[in-house]
Amino acid sequence: MTPATLELPGTGNLTDAVVANGRDHAGEVVCRRRTGEQWSDVTAARFLAEVRAVAKGLVAAGIDTGDRVAVLSKNRYEWTLLDYAIWFVGGVSVPLYETSSVEQLRHILTDSGTSAVIAETAEHRARIDKASALVDPSLVWVLEERGIAAITTIGAAVPDDTVERRRASLTPEALATLIYTSGTTGEPKGCMLTHANFMVELSAARAALPELFDRKDASTLLFLPLAHVFARVIAVGAVMSRVPLAHSSDVTSLARDLASVRPTFVLGVPRIFEKLFSTAAQQAAANGRGRLFDRAAHAAMAYSRSLDTGGPGLLLRARHAAYDRLVYRRIRESLGGDCEYAVSGGAQLGERLGHFYRGTGICVLEGYGLTETTAAATVNLPGMTKIGTVGRPLPGTSVQVHDGELLVRGGQVFSGYWNDERATRRALDGEGWLHTGDLGEIDEEGFVWVLGRKRELIVTAGGKMVSPSALEDRVRAHFLVSQCLVVGDGKPFIAALVTLDPEACARWADQRGKAADPALLADDPALLAEIQAAVDSANQAVSWAESIRRFSVLPILWTEEDGHLTPSLKLRRELVMRQYRDDVEALYTG
Repeated sequence: MTPATLELPGTGNLTDAVVANGRDHAGEVVCRRRTGEQWSDVTAARFLAEVRAVAKGLVAAGIDTGDRVAVLSKNRYEWTLLDYAIWFVGGVSVPLYETSSVEQLRHILTDSGTSAVIAETAEHRARIDKASALVDPSLVWVLEERGIAAITTIGAAVPDDTVERRRASLTPEALATLIYTSGTTGEPKGCMLTHANFMVELSAARAALPELFDRKDASTLLFLPLAHVFARVIAVGAVMSRVPLAHSSDVTSLARDLASVRPTFVLGVPRIFEKLFSTAAQQAAANGRGRLFDRAAHAAMAYSRSLDTGGPGLLLRARHAAYDRLVYRRIRESLGGDCEYAVSGGAQLGERLGHFYRGTGICVLEGYGLTETTAAATVNLPGMTKIGTVGRPLPGTSVQVHDGELLVRGGQVFSGYWNDERATRRALDGEGWLHTGDLGEIDEEGFVWVLGRKRELIVTAGGKMVSPSALEDRVRAHFLVSQCLVVGDGKPFIAALVTLDPEACARWADQRGKAADPALLADDPALLAEIQAAVDSANQAVSWAESIRRFSVLPILWTEEDGHLTPSLKLRRELVMRQYRDDVEALYTG
């Protein structure tokens, strides 16, 4: 538990930083905007002017204080521009994942009562039109059809002071955004986050992490979707701190964007860091350097572990220096070359990857939080890190364990779920504690350990309680594995369904002269031996009663597009269990 050392804001709102930056630091670069193949700098003065111009257009379009305005787009400069323009007029932004189905959009637009939508493409617009007849078609703008210009044009005659009165009247308690949870179970619920929630979160995060926000050469590239609370918080923190912010919209351009922006820190979910590791390993193997990479990876992990136990010895230091020239430099270059810190959240990273990246010179700061806590409630800090944990509570945040469940209290905890008082009462108790639904422990040094989801506990026929997440994370760490679902509720033993990473499997098959056909690879003895090795490694972390006794490789891929994964790449366990019940049963009857 961390004492409440932060005062809750009594005045102001998130837009104050944009006004202050434009007034007092007019020439400083606050964003980098992609224009074709180049990046153009956006100064604080220009950003303020563009935000104000869009805000005037929203006023002219009839957007009133408290109205919900949705944004459906991949990451791009306009995302952040629109967030602040909506806030300037007292509106409430509703982020929509650009991969959302018509059904998902229909639920969110209807539940939130959205008044207007800014979509990125004509295809997005078509989805909006199918999803809701409630949104006035004249209040749907398309970015790739000069949507921003259309908004600013209709607002040209609106006086600046009209927008300024709206902006200045907002208090910290005003609703800033409705973020709908990913919905691993049931329909997504709208988390109500206020300006104060963001202000408290970022006051604590900026104070705790000056290495990210206060260095003169700081910059970041956002590739985690801005519909995710984690990315939104970093974007707002970057604007507050005048850290140049760039946006990457597509995984196919990410390597190029990282190389050109050269961020000093990035953020992501564990699957991104897993993918980076496995891609580097596979590329090394394809170039005949697989054994070198494996030795370098083990040396990086050993070097990182030694930092917690007195430091590396002379021989390890020498090996580490040699591998730095041969291997680690390439890992750093894959993140742009200047990246010293990566912030990981959304799921557990695992000790293996945490030690690997720290050993290569990239410190991954693993944290923990929910949409309901406006992103991070706890985080590891440079110089105060315990790999395998999610760090200590941020200043002003309290964390406790009750009946094995992690509870969080602080100024960043949301005010409740939109239109759902019953769910709000279940989540928030009378003393302001948020019941997270996550199982955890707090050690004697105050570091928080996340042990799994309370609702996902498996109870075998023998009465053994098993948390599947730890096993799934370890199996999924294998470069050939895309997803893993651990099962066994009411069954005599623990088992698993595994899906394959198509890119890694194609490289693996090509190196062995095999056909990269998922249906054939799912039964290939050599590939099954690789997956067995991943299962054996995972089983080392648990008792025999908790271990995976049998697994099946499915010749399919669970994706976000087909609804099996959330936008933050978590499995929708209940949906997968329902659709693949026959495959689960076959594990016990085959």
